[in-house]
Amino acid sequence: MTEGFAPSGAWRADVIADFARSELFDRTFQEGMDLVEETAGYLDGSGRQESKLLSRSAALAYAGESMRLTTRLMQVASWLLVQRAVREGDMPPESAREDRYRLGAEDICRGATTEDLPAGLLVLLDRSERLYERVRHLDRRMYIEESEPEDANPVLSQFGRLQAAFGA
Repeated sequence: MTEGFAPSGAWRADVIADFARSELFDRTFQEGMDLVEETAGYLDGSGRQESKLLSRSAALAYAGESMRLTTRLMQVASWLLVQRAVREGDMPPESAREDRYRLGAEDICRGATTEDLPAGLLVLLDRSERLYERVRHLDRRMYIEESEPEDANPVLSQFGRLQAAFGA
């Protein structure tokens, strides 16, 4: 173990709790919830009307991509709600590491078919994919596997040293 670090679980718990209290979390949470709401409005409104005008094959692609879109957003929203539970003290940071609370469904959420789809759906697909990728990056950075050495990531290692030197 590198000098100045707390035991691995405690150090990670601090990083997780710090993120949950950060401005980055606030912005990401708001963006995620707004996108969920906007998507629901689109799929129930103009998206429904646009899908009726599509060819049979495009309508099938629309159905598949709208399911991918909602799955992606539900994964992100669930992950963000877990982080909020950590922030509010309803869940210890260590529990948030459990697989059931981690970002999932990567094989379903990544990639898309975009031929002949309405522009409104394409915009939502793009925005949701970018948000999913950012949350995926955060999830992987925050929930480092126990088998990985803490100082494997130089940025997190430096953050830990600064935190040890100057306190939380």
